[in-house]
Amino acid sequence: MPIDSIWSYAPDLGPVEGRDLTGYTVVARDGTIGHVDRQADHHGMRHLVVDTGVWVFGRSLLVPVGLVASVEAGERRLTVSCTRAEVKAAPRFRTDSETMDPAYLTAVGDYYHRLPPRESTAG
Repeated sequence: MPIDSIWSYAPDLGPVEGRDLTGYTVVARDGTIGHVDRQADHHGMRHLVVDTGVWVFGRSLLVPVGLVASVEAGERRLTVSCTRAEVKAAPRFRTDSETMDPAYLTAVGDYYHRLPPRESTAG
């Protein structure tokens, strides 16, 4: 995935742009991660802040929108194109101010960009 597309929804997702995904369940290739707590677009780097509940000890994770592989509006669920372990190993999200920190966002984008390419999980 090109590094600039990590911050943009895939064009084949349909009308996701501008949709409020807050509360949607986030599912990885191998299980549920949590739910979308909020969406942000700082410095042109669109991302979701995902509340993991007890899975990662109440920690939130930042997920670039380019990882979204499918959105099922009726089920209020979205699927990302990586595994739970890959999401958990991303640069740690500690404070809300990091969602506005270009250096942190760049580190997150670089991490996901280096992951092996995946086939779409949609379908």
